[in-house]
Amino acid sequence: MIKGEDKTMDIVSNIKIERSNGSKLPFVDFNNIKFGKQFSDHMFVADYKDGEWQNLKIMPYAPITLSPACAAIHYGQSVFEGMKAYKNEDGEIFLFRPEENAKRINKSAARLCMPEIPEDMFMDAVKQLVEVDADWVPAVEGCSLYIRPFLFASEELLGVRPADEYKFIIFTSPVNGYYSDEVHVKIETEYSRACEGGVGYAKAAGNYAAALYPAKLGQEAGFKQLVWTDAKEHKYIEEAGTMNIMFHIGDALITPNTELKTTLAGVTRGSVLTLAEELGVKVEERRVTVSEVIEAAKNGTLKDVFGTGTAATIAQVSSITYEGERFDLPALETRTLSNEIGQVLQDLKRGRAEDTHNWIYKI
Repeated sequence: MIKGEDKTMDIVSNIKIERSNGSKLPFVDFNNIKFGKQFSDHMFVADYKDGEWQNLKIMPYAPITLSPACAAIHYGQSVFEGMKAYKNEDGEIFLFRPEENAKRINKSAARLCMPEIPEDMFMDAVKQLVEVDADWVPAVEGCSLYIRPFLFASEELLGVRPADEYKFIIFTSPVNGYYSDEVHVKIETEYSRACEGGVGYAKAAGNYAAALYPAKLGQEAGFKQLVWTDAKEHKYIEEAGTMNIMFHIGDALITPNTELKTTLAGVTRGSVLTLAEELGVKVEERRVTVSEVIEAAKNGTLKDVFGTGTAATIAQVSSITYEGERFDLPALETRTLSNEIGQVLQDLKRGRAEDTHNWIYKI
């Protein structure tokens, strides 16, 4: 029994439910699923019109109809979140810190002049959607039900201004692990992910579009991800691909801070830092220079490098390349800290460990 079992979600929204006539579930092999390629039977949809949220419903997963003048297509008002549902051996379903996703999507929305989604509506929509598609939550170890809430401008609009109409949609997808191969990264010194005063701290769709080209170049050169650096000098490390990044140097776990708003404040990131401190590890949230990481790699004090995020949870980096020089990191099985924290997080998410932080919601 986990301590967080009494942390449940109350139904507060008037959500209409239209169930699918036939499920796609019998055609899914949960032992052989690809990340983000298969989708569950239902989705949640709500409209923002005339200054209020309306038409809240759960309906069969299906394409949506948009005007060619849809404002999001032309002016990029689109934000999203990523979260997961897990199932234990007894068939119970758990969510990991969903209230943080509710808060963060509103921070993203505010930056892009989009309406706030009431947190109780967000939480209730997630709860009811996962309940409707509960059989889609994989019981296979290492798999989960990925939940994608997103908000975009739906108004027919040609004119640069915030839209007046929006859609909020949530759909889900059974997934396995995000990374199956070794993660080799390159420190990027030409292209930038974000700049001070920009939208780097928001989960804006445009952030990911801008990163695709340099990431493609990196992949063509044999790198799984890029380590993004600051846009001014390429002197400070910010993120790794679509993840936060952490360095275990000497006796400290070091990660870029979020004060300049160029780095996403990840839910997994914050959880890892909390768990590291509880394990007695010194945690430093500060600006991290490329030079100190490379020096640590050279002198042998760089014990571990890993990314953190919803999709991967913890993605251990196998090597770092900087200006053409590759630095191999210790074997994955020797990395005590990231392995231990990764296991604690998995045990929490599946209800196998005591939830002393009230991070877990039981569906």
